[in-house]
Amino acid sequence: MGKVVAEISVSLDGHVAGPNPTLENPLGEGGDQLHEWAVRLESWREPHGLSGGETGPDDELFAESVRATGAVVMGRRMFSGGEGPWESDPNADGWWGDEPPFHKPVFVVTHHAREPLVRGGTTFTFVTDGVESAIEEARAAAAEKDVLVAGGANAIDQGIEAGLVDELQIHLAPVLLGGGARLFDGVGRELLRFEPTKVLDSPLVTHLRYRVVK
Repeated sequence: MGKVVAEISVSLDGHVAGPNPTLENPLGEGGDQLHEWAVRLESWREPHGLSGGETGPDDELFAESVRATGAVVMGRRMFSGGEGPWESDPNADGWWGDEPPFHKPVFVVTHHAREPLVRGGTTFTFVTDGVESAIEEARAAAAEKDVLVAGGANAIDQGIEAGLVDELQIHLAPVLLGGGARLFDGVGRELLRFEPTKVLDSPLVTHLRYRVVK
């Protein structure tokens, strides 16, 4: 069985998105800066249907994560930015259009039930009984591969708090956002320790990988 890996880009002041997110700007004010390191990479562009892109250590690390992942868990906000009943969500089918970049099962944690959504090579399954159930379903779907808890902060915090995350990978962007969603706000300090296993830096990002000591 693979690992459960939480992976997310974070600002120097601990935010995973900027303040005042909207449908037009889902990452909030300045939030796009967190992902500048990724969107230029060949391994990011290829599953998004884009050609070209840079190679090198950042690309190799991103590609390694893609290859290792067999299923993805995410929160409702990461999927659509919305909340409440699906009928009132203006982005109810998610951000990615007809060809999402995942090409593997995705489990969305939500309070509102709906039938699975198939888009291209990706099936989104909506889980209404919490992160623990979503990770359990993702483990079954991933078989021998890893489960990626991709965000947002609340979903990752819940996975860590429940003791289900084996590895944490933070992509630390050298920017300050000054507000927005923060990582670890919902995690008790006494529960876990994090043992660093890898550090890789480049001009736009520092990659930090930790083993969760339970």
